[in-house]
Amino acid sequence: MHAPHHTTAPGDKLSVFQKFIYGLGGLANNMLGTATGSLMIALNLGLGMDPAKIGLLGAIPRIFDAIIDPVMGYISDHTRTRWGRRRPYIFFGSIFSGIAYTLLWAFPANASMTFVFWYFLLGSIVFYAAYTVWVAPWVALGYELTPDYHERTRVMGYSTFIGQTAFLLTPWFLWFMQLKTFGNIMRGATWLAFSISLVVLVCCMLCAVFLRERFAAGMEKLDQQAAQLAHKKPAGLTAVVSDFFKGFWISLKFRPFLKLSATAFLVFNGYMLVASFTLYVWIYYVCGGDKELGGRIAGVAGSVSGIAGFIVVIVVTKLGTSLGKRRAFITCTLVAVVGYISKFFLFTPANPWLSVIPGVLIAFGFGSMFPLVGSMIADVCDYDELQTHERREGMYGAIFWWVIKVGMAAALALSGVLLNFTGFDVALPTQSGGTILFMRLLDAGVPAAASLLAIWLISTFEITEEKAYEVRAELERRRKA
Repeated sequence: MHAPHHTTAPGDKLSVFQKFIYGLGGLANNMLGTATGSLMIALNLGLGMDPAKIGLLGAIPRIFDAIIDPVMGYISDHTRTRWGRRRPYIFFGSIFSGIAYTLLWAFPANASMTFVFWYFLLGSIVFYAAYTVWVAPWVALGYELTPDYHERTRVMGYSTFIGQTAFLLTPWFLWFMQLKTFGNIMRGATWLAFSISLVVLVCCMLCAVFLRERFAAGMEKLDQQAAQLAHKKPAGLTAVVSDFFKGFWISLKFRPFLKLSATAFLVFNGYMLVASFTLYVWIYYVCGGDKELGGRIAGVAGSVSGIAGFIVVIVVTKLGTSLGKRRAFITCTLVAVVGYISKFFLFTPANPWLSVIPGVLIAFGFGSMFPLVGSMIADVCDYDELQTHERREGMYGAIFWWVIKVGMAAALALSGVLLNFTGFDVALPTQSGGTILFMRLLDAGVPAAASLLAIWLISTFEITEEKAYEVRAELERRRKA
């Protein structure tokens, strides 16, 4: 017998306008996330910088970014102002990150390569610090916009849908930077960075002005309850640092959250580990070494799967509010598994364009992860408050993305090693049959196996729809008392 399906109460619903505004934050986040990698190609094409140095410029600031994420999450959780815990950081952080991002690409035209390297390295660290100041509170704000189990899925669906627009714009960045109007690609990169900064600024300002924090008015009471529970009130730098690590450890080991983080790690990085293999399979197997045809098919497949992503988010959000988050995630991820496995059969020299189809099915994997897992993290925050009397949306959101970022860095580092292990040799016009077969098996098998493990984890996730409403009822009873 199935548990009863709950209907969202009118008071728990956000207006379409509010969900759209929060979604603009997703667009800003994805614009900065995807643009940084796309812009860095200008350092090679425009300045001739060594690709190995460009790799360091991409990796070192990311490591710093991953470290400060939980710190900013903690700071946001423990901020008390008349404007709330999140919105001041979203407002001012977006200004600082926009300025930092524009200046990052405004170094002197005749600067030496050594100057550019250090300027870009230090500037990137400053930029990522400013970026984290607004993005960690923005993520946390999404978890607390509504207390309703199903409305949370709709909020995350809007954010994912609107944020998807960035992935359609990114492929055009190189074309934009090379417009004759700018004179050279580096000047084009400067103007592109400035344009992106304006978009981010507008989106974040709207979030800071029009969104409201549900817990802003009641944090003092929660602080008192938490202090009484701990029999002391933290004071001084040493106590704050101790409290940070205590909160970090509590969040990291909280079993429901650990399952969600591991799920996202598997789905996202199982794909990233062999993402580059797909292009090689297209070129050397499907197209028989024809790089031009392989690139054309890759471009069409990317556009088709990108467009499919918009439709998938709508479908996933509907499934999440009708079947429940767990069932919807399992259903959609199984579709993605079918897509991965189908690559082994539809990537065929007999009909190269059949290889476009798997990407549409695979889109269900990513399309379900961010709306559904993001909504589940909001449920985790309630469950955590029930046990600890604290709200840790910032910490949970920061650790979640920290896990993804660290995993992505590891996946990108290991992908090259794995490619060499297949016997691939870029100097050869064609690859051996054994190498191609090995690449095809890894390309289809690794993300499929990782997704199946993710399905198993989600099937054991404790916070069902019924459980979530029970937790909410108990929290509301406690707050009234």
